[in-house]
Amino acid sequence: MGSFLNVVIYRVPEKLSLLHPPSRCPQCHHVLRPYDNVPVLGWMWLKGRCRYCRTRISPRYPLIEAITGLLFLATFWQFELSWTTLSVWILICWLICLTCIDLDTLTLPNELTQSGLILGIVSQTVLLPADGPHWTTAIAAQGLMRAILGAVLGLWIFEVIGFVGSFLTGKTVMGGGDGKLAALLGAWLGWQGMLLSSFLACALGAFIGGGAIALGVLNRRTPIPFGPFLTLGAFIALFWGDRLINWYLQFFFMSG
Repeated sequence: MGSFLNVVIYRVPEKLSLLHPPSRCPQCHHVLRPYDNVPVLGWMWLKGRCRYCRTRISPRYPLIEAITGLLFLATFWQFELSWTTLSVWILICWLICLTCIDLDTLTLPNELTQSGLILGIVSQTVLLPADGPHWTTAIAAQGLMRAILGAVLGLWIFEVIGFVGSFLTGKTVMGGGDGKLAALLGAWLGWQGMLLSSFLACALGAFIGGGAIALGVLNRRTPIPFGPFLTLGAFIALFWGDRLINWYLQFFFMSG
């Protein structure tokens, strides 16, 4: 899956087919052999260079393959053999693609945000209820409403943030794709998970972005993609969201 995600990340922004032509070197266009496409190990065997033209192959390819495998393993470890595991695996694939494309192009393609939103609604309506004791139309309807509410709330929140930020600063502060990604997360995680992901994304963005500016790595005018922070927040919410929310509620009520 990680190897295929590399294809999606490269071809979707270029408006290329995902199926044709087969995987090939982007420099010499030589079609790769099956033994060149072995995830992670293929890159190591080739010592990071194309077998045919010796062009350097970015280490990001095996890195994405390894991260995908580790996230799939962590998902199976936490949710075991279940429809929830399948659901999270699908979400991981979409988020990895959107993150890398946002880092490369500062865009979040509609093809991925819209299809991910639809799959999130299907997941909440069909896959996740299937892990319960029995599936009924009432449970499916609840999942559908939860997905729609989360998606609408995510889109509205980021639309408001973008409007207020642009009004106060006189420039665009939030891309349109960020709201669509928040809607996608709302469909998959529900409104609680979406809010937690967004809060974590803002906190991480402020910390990492502010640190990069303070260290001189970035300047204040350098555009910073927000999609990767939303993805990181979503992963934290997926694996530790319930614990964080329970901790917060306990702390809040104990403090009160």
